[in-house]
Amino acid sequence: MMTSDMTATTHVMGVVAPGFEAVRAEFERNFTDRGEIGAAVAAYWRGEKVIDLWGGRRMPEEDAPWNEDTMVVVMSTTKGLAAMTLAVANARGWLDYNAPIAQYWPEFAQNGKDEITVRQLLGHEAGLVLLDENLPIETLRDLDYVAHVLARQKPAWVPGTRHGYHTVTLGLYMQELIRHVDPAHRTLGQFFHDEIAAPLDLEFYIGLPPQIPDERLAKIQPLSRLRGLVAMLYTPPMMTLKMIWPGSMLRQSMLALVDVDWNDRRCLEVEVPAGNGVGTARAIARAYSAFAEGGAALGITPETFTRVTTPFEPAHPRDELLGVPSYFSLGFMRPGPGISFGSSPRAFGAPGAGGSFAFADPDAHLGYAYVMNRLDFYMEDDPREKPLRDAVYHAIALNESPEHTLL
Repeated sequence: MMTSDMTATTHVMGVVAPGFEAVRAEFERNFTDRGEIGAAVAAYWRGEKVIDLWGGRRMPEEDAPWNEDTMVVVMSTTKGLAAMTLAVANARGWLDYNAPIAQYWPEFAQNGKDEITVRQLLGHEAGLVLLDENLPIETLRDLDYVAHVLARQKPAWVPGTRHGYHTVTLGLYMQELIRHVDPAHRTLGQFFHDEIAAPLDLEFYIGLPPQIPDERLAKIQPLSRLRGLVAMLYTPPMMTLKMIWPGSMLRQSMLALVDVDWNDRRCLEVEVPAGNGVGTARAIARAYSAFAEGGAALGITPETFTRVTTPFEPAHPRDELLGVPSYFSLGFMRPGPGISFGSSPRAFGAPGAGGSFAFADPDAHLGYAYVMNRLDFYMEDDPREKPLRDAVYHAIALNESPEHTLL
């Protein structure tokens, strides 16, 4: 039996399964103790929804409640959902992770890119972190032009010899891979809708439809200079340096798209598969739950599932852009010595700038997502999200003990 209520002081609403009440308590603390504005958290365990909570304000400066159907842009958490589309294509035999990208997209071979594999690109090893021209948001509607720009880029390092976070470009390249390997040549956003969102009845979009009313969209509170200074106390020094140094690849990679304002829905209605996905925590957790259970509901084969979940350790752990170790495989972030999530190295997911995070844990049979509208600077283990995740695992451990049974 599920429980539902509203706490007047924090305006938290939603449902939790018996044994998961501590997650609600931690979620309420986000508003009373941790400065949260508006947020949602959801989890599916063994394919069943056990957590679906939302609360706070969807408008940072207004008393507009975050509702059950409120959606928010989730930044790079989008990358994980985009990577799911490539997994579907792999399962159908349309895309080989080990094949050269130029096999599917001949124009890509320009400037020494003829041997870059799909796996290297999705592992952030291709060196394609920068663009030789910045792209206005409206230009992204012309996918043929974007493909022309992408195809002529030259790697920043010898592909496969290093890795570095492809902040914006990864999604643009994933877009072209899907357009080239899909027999119907759909965009990645349309492919995601048709092959993942529709079968699972998800409200998540890469390319927000015009018919979604503004009243359903949360507005984000952007990062501020003052909070950036405070963040220097807990951000790795090398990463801080790379973020503030104008000549760093990380700083330049963030400028690949110009005139971006994630509170302007025009920036949400184009497809930016690395960063402008819009949806609910419920939808993201459900998508990861389907993958955590093996992906059969989406046509994922055992072979593809094994490829996605195989434990991963990069040959060159230090991220050239972030300045710290990072772990990426087949488009997903993976657990590593400095980035811990899930119950085993088989977990996979994606964090988003500002604090959102979602992942699948196949060993725990868990799909999990946290989204919010107040952006912060934590690279990992945001103090609003981490207590929720810990409470989820504690609840699972209790429910799996002989003395407890999930009703």
